[in-house]
Amino acid sequence: MENICNQKIRDYLTETLKNQGDKQPLTDNDSLFVSGRLDSVSMMMLVVYLEDEFAVNFKAADFEVSLIDSVDAIASLIASQVLA
Repeated sequence: MENICNQKIRDYLTETLKNQGDKQPLTDNDSLFVSGRLDSVSMMMLVVYLEDEFAVNFKAADFEVSLIDSVDAIASLIASQVLA
């Protein structure tokens, strides 16, 4: 599950970055929002994607940008909700 999950997240984020003209490589621990690579509109689109694709419940979590600032952080968030 983790590898498939990470790959889906990575693919989504790579496409989002590409659409914004960012062609830099993306590693699983790269900052997306704090670094400025993605903006607040991208953040909202990511939240909707995560709710739809992985059933992430952002109402159950105290939202902080650090929860979705990297592939690793997103995978951890998803895992924490699956285990809860």
